[in-house]
Amino acid sequence: MTGLIIAGGILLLGISGILFINFYPSIGGSHSEEKIEIFKQSGHYQEGKFINPIYTSLDMSMGKFMSIMKDWILGVPNQTPEKPLPVVQVDSMTIASKHDSLARVSWFGHSAFLLEIAGKNILLDPMLGKNAGPHPWLGPSRFSDGIPIEIEKLPQIDAVVYSHDHYDHLDYESVLKLKDKVKKFFLPLGVGSHLVAWGVDENKIHEFNWWDEFTLDDLQFVCAPARHFSGRGLLDRNTTLWASWIIKSGYFTIYFSGDSGYGPHFKEIGEKYGPFDFAMLECGQYDKRWESVHLLPEQTAQAALDLNAKMAMPNHWGAFVLALHSWKDPVERLTRKAEELNVNVITPKIGEQISLKKTIIENIDWWVTWK
Repeated sequence: MTGLIIAGGILLLGISGILFINFYPSIGGSHSEEKIEIFKQSGHYQEGKFINPIYTSLDMSMGKFMSIMKDWILGVPNQTPEKPLPVVQVDSMTIASKHDSLARVSWFGHSAFLLEIAGKNILLDPMLGKNAGPHPWLGPSRFSDGIPIEIEKLPQIDAVVYSHDHYDHLDYESVLKLKDKVKKFFLPLGVGSHLVAWGVDENKIHEFNWWDEFTLDDLQFVCAPARHFSGRGLLDRNTTLWASWIIKSGYFTIYFSGDSGYGPHFKEIGEKYGPFDFAMLECGQYDKRWESVHLLPEQTAQAALDLNAKMAMPNHWGAFVLALHSWKDPVERLTRKAEELNVNVITPKIGEQISLKKTIIENIDWWVTWK
């Protein structure tokens, strides 16, 4: 009888998992045959999957898997802060009124940014929810109590830019709240299928391949390569493209890395579109065992050098536990390497509005004394 109960429980759990993956809305949408034909013409789509600019294996041996499981069970000291991280509140009126020559960046934690540039409001990877996962019960919670400004209080957003479809970047609940106040969504190939499934007007959705260039009034956008992967379910790995982004106004050239392992694409992007006035670079949720798809902090500093960035800011840290390092480790290691390489790095608080018109920005290392 006990065996039957256990077997029944396992069967029920398996059925529940299958139903969740197939029907829970946050998983996203699927692609039409017409879209798949477009993917095949991209130059980096093989056997139903997108591929990286250089060979990148995501295969995991049993030994590597077991070592990761062991480390997760044992845990890491200081993986989360002892108290919520500080958040500077942003007033919606300061966002709504600005001059065309202004360029200002506000970090929302992890990889989410508000970029105010050329009189426009642009959100980058706006994962603005409380948990990074397909369901609030299935993802880690934020280190901070809230975000700088709630979605409902944001003014109209001219464009939302996504780097890829992982849950800590593309958030279902955030999209539902944002979709009616956003004019356009700029996405790598395939990611738009998720937004369509979530009720976003198809006329607002614009998908791009690597090296595609386009304009939004006085702004130039470039969808650039990254070295990563994609997927939201068990069977859809690499069925959508991942990307980094370049945004250029008449005054500033800005780079947003999304997620990426180190590779020659950073130098190529720097040579084609640099120098960059400001680079938002991934630095967090790394491990030597998945180094091919996430930058180690020392590589973040080198990427800034490859890009010829005048100023670099780490992101992908300060919000969620997604890897086996202490919460401060990314900025501690990055700032040491940046000093060695003479790379200018800033680490503002969440919500702090950084004006790019200043040639020197004081680096307040608030995290040094934070427990």
